[in-house]
Amino acid sequence: QVQLVESGGGLVQAGGSLRLSCTASGSIFSINAMGWYRQAPGKQRELVAALTTDGSTNYADSVKGRFTISRANAKNTVYLQMNSLKSEDTAAYYCNADVNAYSNRSLDVWGRGTLVTVSS
Repeated sequence: QVQLVESGGGLVQAGGSLRLSCTASGSIFSINAMGWYRQAPGKQRELVAALTTDGSTNYADSVKGRFTISRANAKNTVYLQMNSLKSEDTAAYYCNADVNAYSNRSLDVWGRGTLVTVSS
């Protein structure tokens, strides 16, 4: 079994910064990719940023130039540095990982989410 635990959400004023962290634990052989999604009230969950083991990144257009995803492979941890936050960034942020477990199973794992609220 594999778990993802997020941290770092909170309340911040517009223009401010937050750093989210997500750590994977459990029966992990390797992790192919990790990323962040978000879901605002009344909206669908959307990709914010993703990072593969070879360093390839993918960002939503709305966060390019403001958010940076990074990963500490040895710690099975992914970070999301969020700068110049806007009120429209307010959402629940979810960590996601594509994991190869020791059971030879490929797992798509989600965290429980952390809330980011940006006040204007």
